[in-house]
Amino acid sequence: MATTPADIRIPTDLLPGDGRFGAGPSKVRDAQVSALAAAGRSPLGTSHRQEPVRALVRRIRTGLAELFALPEGYEVALGNGGSTAFWDVATFCLVRERAQHAAFGEFGAKFAKATSRAPFLAPSSVVEAPAGTVAHCRAEEGVDVYAWPHNETSTGAACPVERVAGSREAGALTVIDGTSAAGGLAVDVAQSDAYYFAPQKSFGSDGGLWLALLSPDAVARAAELEAERWVPEFLSLTTALTNSRQDQTLNTPAIATLLLMAEQLDWMLEQGGLAWTTARTAASAAHLYGWAGSRPWATPFVTDPAERSDVVGTIDLDDALPAGEVLAALRANGVVDAFAYRKLGRNQLRVAMFPAIDPEDVAAFTACVDFVVERLG
Repeated sequence: MATTPADIRIPTDLLPGDGRFGAGPSKVRDAQVSALAAAGRSPLGTSHRQEPVRALVRRIRTGLAELFALPEGYEVALGNGGSTAFWDVATFCLVRERAQHAAFGEFGAKFAKATSRAPFLAPSSVVEAPAGTVAHCRAEEGVDVYAWPHNETSTGAACPVERVAGSREAGALTVIDGTSAAGGLAVDVAQSDAYYFAPQKSFGSDGGLWLALLSPDAVARAAELEAERWVPEFLSLTTALTNSRQDQTLNTPAIATLLLMAEQLDWMLEQGGLAWTTARTAASAAHLYGWAGSRPWATPFVTDPAERSDVVGTIDLDDALPAGEVLAALRANGVVDAFAYRKLGRNQLRVAMFPAIDPEDVAAFTACVDFVVERLG
């Protein structure tokens, strides 16, 4: 008889084929890992200025352009440092005087803090909403950048990518954090000027890299501002774009990160592109939220179904059922990383449903939770 949650043994036939449900870094498919070790094919250990690595960057840029049906004139740029670095890139190179942010979780609030603290910008306008809901930017005089997360990884809330009415005509840019959304949620890139993300979510790679889909207006804004103000070379969007056009990065990138992402992009496109990936995440989400809504001890944290994410699902548990005990039992059986965002501080499960995660494994996850909860009483 189990004496602790970790002693609970879930029957093998209930377990998912792959027990990784982390919201980032996320599951990496075995085929991606095999590509890293492929004898004679791997570009590991090659200079990023040489053709093997430049071909890899070209493969990524071409793949992203196809996956997102990039509008005419838009370009794919990439640079070192991840989405956190891109907040500073955008602060220096895209915000002329004042930004407005929709903040409804940890990551939207962090970008707002970056622009608000910049000594060369006016204090940012911030439209806030409680965690588990969504805030929307609104037209405001003097704002030249509107910014928000497509998907708030910390809470599992998703916000549509649609320009604020009249913003383009007023010369304002729309800058969207797609870090946990890109590749797993539908998006019309033409509704943004910079749709940026890192590769450790839907693209099943490692962090430390940022990628951005840039409109001609964003490219022009960066050139204008960088001619007027000092910008560190590492944070220069113009420098990053110049290097990207040559299929390279300013500094040496992690070659393994590039290779993992390229393999994932190829897989997505072979399966049917964004239409296939979004149908797959939607199937996982429909099951997860339906399951939670039918249990007396579980509730979807995001109450409005229209605001629930298809790639990161957050499920509150009854206070009498400690999430820590459920997670301990799951981990002991190889079902891992479904913990809530640490700063949210809720009695909650957070389940990644990125394209690499099979919907059948999401269904198996919920069956495992049911089994554990029954044993915990």
